[in-house]
Amino acid sequence: VQLQASGGGLVQAGGSLRLSCAASGSIFNINDMGWYRQAPGKRRELVATITSGGTTTYTDSMKDRFSISRDNAKNTVYLQMNSLKPEDTAVYYCNAYIRRWGTIRDDPYWGQGTQVTVSS
Repeated sequence: VQLQASGGGLVQAGGSLRLSCAASGSIFNINDMGWYRQAPGKRRELVATITSGGTTTYTDSMKDRFSISRDNAKNTVYLQMNSLKPEDTAVYYCNAYIRRWGTIRDDPYWGQGTQVTVSS
């Protein structure tokens, strides 16, 4: 099972980006999916999560500007980021709890990270 993140890049403050993360491999089911970020010299922090049924949670400081969604048919989670600020600069990682065929538990998987840089 792999998670492949994409969509990062360089954007000016006030701009928008849409991140995508697609899961592939021997997948029976995907439960919670989410996005985290890690800025230089800081700990990784939660951005948002979404359940298989579409229930979302956000870190308070981001909920008015960021929106998480998923396409279960494509095993893909998205993060729409609007009104970006320089402090949003970080590597963004996707995460998913996936049950593989032939197993009875959900295991956490991480994408490789995609760099988001917001210039002032």
